Amino acid sequence: MRALYPGSFDPLTLGHLDLIERGAQLFDGVVVAVLRNPSKNPCFSVEERLEQIRRATGHLPSVEVAAFDGLTVAFAQQCGAGVILRGLRALSDFEYELQIAHTNKSLAPRLETLFLATATAHSFLSSSVVKEVARFGGAVDHMVPAGVAEDLTRLFNQASPASL
Repeated sequence: MRALYPGSFDPLTLGHLDLIERGAQLFDGVVVAVLRNPSKNPCFSVEERLEQIRRATGHLPSVEVAAFDGLTVAFAQQCGAGVILRGLRALSDFEYELQIAHTNKSLAPRLETLFLATATAHSFLSSSVVKEVARFGGAVDHMVPAGVAEDLTRLFNQASPASL
């Protein structure tokens, strides 16, 4: 069975990567799908985010990376996924994610949603927190894959920690 892991991934965090790696152990394949969301103003283009994910998941042969727009359930059906994979960091995530899961189920009854609890070490992470820390010059190496940390440093025009 294939799983779809959708999100904005702006940027990819170690929490996202943990879910991708765990999903790759649970399923025959995982499609990590970057949503083209016109209502958001991302720091990285869709193409940059796709490349960040490809670099970080290169060691996982069963992981594919794609972009999509429209309904998640339509893309899940298009790519042959039977499961939508979602991560839960805290109880506050559950109410929103459950509402989305029920909506998706009403649109595509055969499609299941599987929630995985985020690893404790990454439970504080969100893309918003990472961007805020990076914007003000804080270290993000322990929050994102190395290539993403470099991209954030470049984005916010800061000296890399190695050069300080």
